[in-house]
Amino acid sequence: MSDAYTTGNGSAGEVRPMRLRDALRKARIEAADRTGVVVDLRDAEIARLEILNEALDPLFAQIPAGVELFDRGISQGEPPRLWIDVVAHVMMGRDKRIYRFVQDSSYGRIVLAESHEAAKLVDAVTDYVARRLIERERALVATAPPPEPEQPVKPARSRLWTFALGFLAGALALFGLALFASLRNL
Repeated sequence: MSDAYTTGNGSAGEVRPMRLRDALRKARIEAADRTGVVVDLRDAEIARLEILNEALDPLFAQIPAGVELFDRGISQGEPPRLWIDVVAHVMMGRDKRIYRFVQDSSYGRIVLAESHEAAKLVDAVTDYVARRLIERERALVATAPPPEPEQPVKPARSRLWTFALGFLAGALALFGLALFASLRNL
């Protein structure tokens, strides 16, 4: 589309500036072209994360059933991410071809691995999962319940009797105070 157009009154040499409607149409077409490229890049990024996710299936199939440390899934946010657990995820690098495995910590984001190859990232995620499972085992050992005492513990007496005696003593004290106050006023 040209930046100017001719009028329809016969003078082919007369050129007028483009009208706003034409400029808006041209801008919309350009924006749609750019959006199409961005959408294609985003779709490619998600597809690469899905390939990696499928490559991780055998690893996550080996994790014992009772372990709930990992919550793997692809988030469709900006940028898309393949979450391994609450603090670690894989995202694509700026060039959308390199996998970047990162962990969020209290000191900021730590890059655990980067590679163009999904197999290298599978190895890095495998090492991460193994370390997390060892941390879990250590935490469970550290918080194991204490051994049972050797002597049986005496059962605690019922607190109902203590409450009833306290209530009765308080009522008698109030009655005595009321009686004392009434005798004093006489």
